[in-house]
Amino acid sequence: MISVQIKKAFADFTLDVAFDAPAGVIAVFGRSGSGKTTLINAIAGLVTPDAGRIVIADRDLTHVPIHQRGLGYVFQDARLFPHMTVAQNLAYGGDHERARLIDMLGLGDLLPRYPKALSGGEKSRVALGRALMSDPAMLLLDEPLAALDGPRKAEILPYLERLRDEVEVPMIYVSHDMSEVARLANTIVVLDQGRVVRAGGLGDVLSHPASVPMLGERDAGAVLLATVMEHDHEDALTALEFEGGRLILPGHIGQIGQNMRVRIPAQDVILARVAPSQISARNVLPVTVTAIEIGQGPGVAVGLMAGETALLARITKASYRQMELDVGSEAYAIIKATAVGPHEAGQ
Repeated sequence: MISVQIKKAFADFTLDVAFDAPAGVIAVFGRSGSGKTTLINAIAGLVTPDAGRIVIADRDLTHVPIHQRGLGYVFQDARLFPHMTVAQNLAYGGDHERARLIDMLGLGDLLPRYPKALSGGEKSRVALGRALMSDPAMLLLDEPLAALDGPRKAEILPYLERLRDEVEVPMIYVSHDMSEVARLANTIVVLDQGRVVRAGGLGDVLSHPASVPMLGERDAGAVLLATVMEHDHEDALTALEFEGGRLILPGHIGQIGQNMRVRIPAQDVILARVAPSQISARNVLPVTVTAIEIGQGPGVAVGLMAGETALLARITKASYRQMELDVGSEAYAIIKATAVGPHEAGQ
């Protein structure tokens, strides 16, 4: 459990944050300048709050010196010691579960190399290993993948998922990339201009219509927990099942029987009042409207339930009026198979 209640005033910005969250991966999400890095630096002890408390696992860290907080910090640029080999960088962090972490992060072949001989993804894995070998009470990650391109991010995310599921070290994960957040986090804290504007369980926050203005039109959506059922090798498709039905996604995703998270952006959900037929979209789910949020612009956010799973759609006001939607209305959610890319699905 982590409890943060802090206030810090700067010349042109004030961080005034309060939230409680269970152990797991807590994502701190927000636009550039929203206060994400200031918040994580305050938790680390690099910024001293003017007032408040920081409590992690019943331990009050508010006035504890940095070196006594027992926190691991992974920066965006890895910050490895260039004159040390990978083995020496790891040893600087400590030797907690050294063999296990080297194996889990795939670092064995990298041990004799120097940082200049590593790719961006390899540097990120070494930085993770170094932080974890200090046996931290919590891991702080400040946009650790922001400097990486798409393929390098795809390389690192499975390692982060393994750390979440197998090492079980609580993490605070700062990011402005919703695809990362959706794959990793259990809880999300959304910041805007130094304040918490939304916080709670990942699925509850992302799929709530009221979250759209805070998350942005492209980032609002739902996260489904699904199981891989079959692979269609001829058409290169994967079938998954979740509580609300069945999804067909492009590509070979996961292994049969594997549980996956799948992010469905609200802008990629089309609504129909009657069951569509002879359409190219492979995913048609019966849904019930649970909430409606009419925005200041041309959009309307519509909360939906497919079985016991929450979805979110964003449609135009004209469509909303034409369809005569209301809370309790029955409808069909149409999701193109290509709307969910491989990077939107993970463990």
